[in-house]
Amino acid sequence: MSKAMIAMSGGVDSSVSAALMLEKGFDCIGVTMKLYAKPDYIEDTTGKTCCSLDDVEDARAVAQKLGMPYYVFNFQEDFSQEVIDRFVDAYENGATPNPCIDCNRYLKFDRLYKRAKVLGCDKIVTGHYARTEQREDGRFLLKKAKNTAKDQSYVLYFLSQEQLAHICFPLGEYESKEEIRSIAEKYGFVNAHKGDSQDICFVPDGDYVSFIEHYTGKTYPCGNFCDREGNVLGEHKGVIGYTIGQRKGLGIALGKPVYVCGKCVETNTVYLGGNEELFSRELTAKNINLIPFDRIEGSMRLSAKIRYNQKEQPCTVVQTDDDTIKITFDEPQRAITKGQAVVLYDGDIVVGGGVIV
Repeated sequence: MSKAMIAMSGGVDSSVSAALMLEKGFDCIGVTMKLYAKPDYIEDTTGKTCCSLDDVEDARAVAQKLGMPYYVFNFQEDFSQEVIDRFVDAYENGATPNPCIDCNRYLKFDRLYKRAKVLGCDKIVTGHYARTEQREDGRFLLKKAKNTAKDQSYVLYFLSQEQLAHICFPLGEYESKEEIRSIAEKYGFVNAHKGDSQDICFVPDGDYVSFIEHYTGKTYPCGNFCDREGNVLGEHKGVIGYTIGQRKGLGIALGKPVYVCGKCVETNTVYLGGNEELFSRELTAKNINLIPFDRIEGSMRLSAKIRYNQKEQPCTVVQTDDDTIKITFDEPQRAITKGQAVVLYDGDIVVGGGVIV
């Protein structure tokens, strides 16, 4: 009997994934990664983050109901190094990170994947909305979920062939969240109607500047707001506190709407401009991963997303070296942001992606 490790967050999606794998005849074990202990100074009033004590208890209750062994693995040190340190480093270098992608990449599909192999598990299973498929030539593909409203393929673009060969996403074939909740109800799961987690688990109050200052023990100096010509418009409160496209919370009145259009860490300057200055047709991405093939030859017509909730946009992609792609969009895109992921699609197939530089 094949053995599967179910990554259980305490939510309804991973719980139903466990039930579906048991129905398929897998010998399953449930595991939750303990990633982060919330400091006292952070208040979570939303109840929508993952990794809480309640989540562990919900996951344990589901595993018990399904008769599965259940373990909690302490990966706090790994999480601090691979997710939080990268998060802080990105902001300090003028980028806007995506910590959920880093958590998937370095924790769920690296540390946990390696632990699964040690424990003799053939499959690692998560509640992500995505699909995998093996081509006739043996190569594995990553595809969008049938439930396009819930599709999470964007945060999985980095998966390798070896990982895809051993990963299972049971929810990818379902077309609605209601179907998932009804399966959870059928099993009598305690979390059948639990809300989805939405916030960054280590910044549940959304105040990432305060988090970074506490975490690093640093304060970030004020500097100048400038326009593109270098004219000083006012004073900002620290360059890490601003993201490309931001309009609210600038604390400056210029008699017209202005947006963050750029940042320079070296001079501690935040550049402001009109909405029209946010549009660009080109971007360069590094740290790339390609899934259906090893390299893009010549130029390819694809579509791309520059943020999670965006609809894919038609573009032309050229690979300029082993780790770099250049993308030219048919139409200018708003607020292309350094540090975010760009993910390439060919229909419902994920071609790959990289980090915008």
